[in-house]
Amino acid sequence: MGLLDALLGGRRKLKQPAPDRLFAMTTAQITLETGLGLVHRNVAGIVFQPLATGDFKQIVQETEELLRSAARDTGTTVETADDEFGYRWIVLRDQDFEDLVVSMNVVSGQLEAGGYGDRLLAAVFVFEEDGRRVYFIYNFKRGAYYPFVPTGDKQRDTERELRLKAQLAGELPLEQELERWYPLWDIPLG
Repeated sequence: MGLLDALLGGRRKLKQPAPDRLFAMTTAQITLETGLGLVHRNVAGIVFQPLATGDFKQIVQETEELLRSAARDTGTTVETADDEFGYRWIVLRDQDFEDLVVSMNVVSGQLEAGGYGDRLLAAVFVFEEDGRRVYFIYNFKRGAYYPFVPTGDKQRDTERELRLKAQLAGELPLEQELERWYPLWDIPLG
């Protein structure tokens, strides 16, 4: 047992994912578009589990105001939506992919700074391939991405997802445990 273990009574704080991993999508986007033929849909979203506390609501409101203020310079549009499970989505639209990634980081950074990083669920980037949506989902709790390719009503193209994993192994921090590739049905990023 080390000194840290003795001081913490045998308990260790869980390692948190590195926040800069979200930015890996900025460079991966170039490979996705030029190397794999996926086209970005100029939309992304971040989903979190809201709390009914005044403090949490204030942080979310201030974050949305900050994004809308910055949108005057970047051209990013900001919308919010609640899904059927009670999760809140902040939906961002912008022609500049890098602006979307930066805006997503602003949202996650504000929630983390307010002590609510554990409420963050995922960031979702939308691409298209041959007329169908291809999502890249960043799981905040795991600090890793995974592809999600829905094909119909609660159906997914697992084979395509695995090919994308192999093609992007050097570009993105990818979730290695396939059972953690959770499908997100009815993503409000149309």
